[in-house]
Amino acid sequence: MGDQAEFAAMAKRLGDRVKGFRARRGMSRRDLSLHTGISERYLAQLESGQANVSYNILWLLAQAMGLPIAELIEAEAEGHHPDLPLARKLLESLSPEQQSEAYVLLRQTFKRGIKLSRRVALVGLRGAGKTTLGKRLAERYGVPFVRVTSVIEQIAGMDMTEILLSMGQKGYRKLEFSALETSIASQPSMVLESGGSLVSEPHTYDLLLQSCFTVWIQASPEEHMRRVMSQGDLRPIEGQGHAAMEDLRSILEARSHLYGRADATLDTSARSVDDSLEELSRLCASHLGL
Repeated sequence: MGDQAEFAAMAKRLGDRVKGFRARRGMSRRDLSLHTGISERYLAQLESGQANVSYNILWLLAQAMGLPIAELIEAEAEGHHPDLPLARKLLESLSPEQQSEAYVLLRQTFKRGIKLSRRVALVGLRGAGKTTLGKRLAERYGVPFVRVTSVIEQIAGMDMTEILLSMGQKGYRKLEFSALETSIASQPSMVLESGGSLVSEPHTYDLLLQSCFTVWIQASPEEHMRRVMSQGDLRPIEGQGHAAMEDLRSILEARSHLYGRADATLDTSARSVDDSLEELSRLCASHLGL
């Protein structure tokens, strides 16, 4: 039922955008029908949110109205500043690495002046030291240590394996956002450990970045492998030996630009826990030490 309502809302938004763009172009429904070969009846259904739309239909509509197809698909913010489309076009002209760098610069620039958060969040892949360092950092400053995965299990009333088997990735991601939202609302000051893949969910990661001082706990692939093997848990790294290491390298490479959006980075490779803790404490002192 929830998915049907979400789909209906999306179809209605699409219909409103098509109708709005058509009006801006000064095109009647008949004009649009003539330019696309799509019947007026179907266009009426589409604009009222009652039609199932294929990519080909969207392409024909975009071509007829002289629009990038992305402008039909993406929701347009009401009352946005006229410079926003120009900024988007500039960002789209950049390479993926440059886009990540631009995002970090924008967030850091416009985060200035915002009251310092008394929440610290640790991001990174398993084996970097998030749990060990997070617990000790929280103990040092006398604040709660919260693991997002533990909150997820509390909300769902089942462990992670059962959650993924019964609810799938979509259900898990909804729980993850809810768990983060609940933790932020209930803890004015805390050290929070995020799941390794949280950064791949834009909406959830943005909430984390806006609500906490974030630190990427980083380690070399070899250090990650050694630590996860000592924990006896290679999820989601499958296989043995070389294959497992290649999987781990691939995961790190795919997520590195996401982890890199954190406010600070701490590399724990070839360092003692005490040494890493001292640097982490220094990084977080202005937040947890308020």
